[in-house]
Amino acid sequence: MSLDVLVVMDPIESIKIAKDTSFALLLEAQRRGHRLHYVRPGGLSVRDGLAVARTAPLRVRDDKDGWFELDDWAETAFGPGQVVLMRKDPPVDAEFIHDTQILGMAAQAGALVVNDPQGLRDYNEKLAALLFPQCCPPTLVSRDPAALKAFVAEYGEAVLKPLDGMGGRSIFRAAAGEPNLNVILETLTGGGHGLALAQRYLPEIRDGDKRILLVDGEPVDYALARIPQGDEFRGNLAAGGRGEGRPLSERDRWIAAQVGPEMRRRGMLFVGLDVIGDSLTEVNVTSPTCVRELDAQYGLNIAGLLFDAIDRRLAG
Repeated sequence: MSLDVLVVMDPIESIKIAKDTSFALLLEAQRRGHRLHYVRPGGLSVRDGLAVARTAPLRVRDDKDGWFELDDWAETAFGPGQVVLMRKDPPVDAEFIHDTQILGMAAQAGALVVNDPQGLRDYNEKLAALLFPQCCPPTLVSRDPAALKAFVAEYGEAVLKPLDGMGGRSIFRAAAGEPNLNVILETLTGGGHGLALAQRYLPEIRDGDKRILLVDGEPVDYALARIPQGDEFRGNLAAGGRGEGRPLSERDRWIAAQVGPEMRRRGMLFVGLDVIGDSLTEVNVTSPTCVRELDAQYGLNIAGLLFDAIDRRLAG
């Protein structure tokens, strides 16, 4: 069945197609004969109680010299026969929340939204991991700089980060006695007014921060380990990490089995788990990445797995 696939994403003219997962999803949708529609940033609205989007028909090709073409813009109402790929990158700020509320109306009108808009609001990517404490390292989320400082002292070394970042931004590694620790904690908590997360430092990060992809609750057989380079402790690709594919370990599969059923139940069809050593650190639901890298290294078609899952959902 041919579908209308609408993608809500950051500016398509700025992506790097060799590693852009949204682009992989669009290529697969087009290969299957679906009609593509691009929703420009800020293009969602509500007219007379109906969720609508400012869209343009889209064609894509795997060519770094020219990877997309857009036709004329028009207003499109949401309804049955549509799949909406919500691929807007964080931060999950007020505008992002408002967009998910509009997409909730789109789902009520009959569109299938991937991932589920309510889940996008409910699952902060740092806090969501803590719904599965059996999988996580010791962690404290607090507004209290003194409590966070005591946590660092208890474990000797910790990673400190905001709840709304991505790509490794504003992540600190700090040891007990660190001269700048008070300043770091004041900055992260806004002087005690905002939540920050402290997690026991995991030395296994030197072997990589693994991204495990779940498609409708089931793990892809390979993870992408993002390995820190040089004097950098962060493995994020955006922070200069090197991506290296690896088969899932027994522990990786156990973690996926803990998280996957709840993701499936909540309509989170495409999720990225971040695992360092044997510990789950994040559950990424907004715009999980690493598809292009894993496809290239192992000859996979992860986007195909996702569209198979979409077909099953639509079939009821």
